[in-house]
Amino acid sequence: MLVKGRMSAPIISTTPETQIMEAMDVMKRNNIRRMPVLNKKGELVGIISDKDLLNAAPSNATSLSVWEVNYLVARIKVKDVMTKDVLTIPGDTPVEEAAYMMSNSKIGGLPVTQDGEVVGLITETDLFKLLVELMGAQSDGVRVTAVVPDVLGELDDITHAISKAGGHFVAFGQFDADDTDHRIVTFKVKGLKQDEVSAALTPCVDKITDMRRCCTSS
Repeated sequence: MLVKGRMSAPIISTTPETQIMEAMDVMKRNNIRRMPVLNKKGELVGIISDKDLLNAAPSNATSLSVWEVNYLVARIKVKDVMTKDVLTIPGDTPVEEAAYMMSNSKIGGLPVTQDGEVVGLITETDLFKLLVELMGAQSDGVRVTAVVPDVLGELDDITHAISKAGGHFVAFGQFDADDTDHRIVTFKVKGLKQDEVSAALTPCVDKITDMRRCCTSS
């Protein structure tokens, strides 16, 4: 899956000359937490987040009068508080690379560019939604987490065991274990009861660390 298939588009943007209270209002009305900042030519010159705007506004504990506060706030513009060195990402980048970039850089969103133009925004919320889908969070079934040997054919053994027992997968993921000789697999299965899943998996896995029935209606 590529970034262009999960990004938010069309983008909601702002300009460097926009007053911060106006930018905050746009974010609130559109229920977003960050906006690309584009100049008059449509070029990306920065990115602004709700935290940037809130940090720029005077504290409630200020001794200034409301008139003084309004005067000062009116003088603060997006260009004064935006992040100018912006990381961007092409739309044809795999989503896991976007997640890796965001995690390493400790940022919550990346403008998506094509031919030098901002065409979207991929955010941590977009990636959270993807995780919900990948792990089948909205589907009923038996959810299993197990430790398996990191050997060729192990996942094939698991899928065949579940299929032979009459079940089918609605989600499947694998993750690093505490040692390099094992992997952790987490998956959700429909069509089987917990004891049936357990019986099918016992010959295939080293240890089942968690098993539960997940029902979206509960």
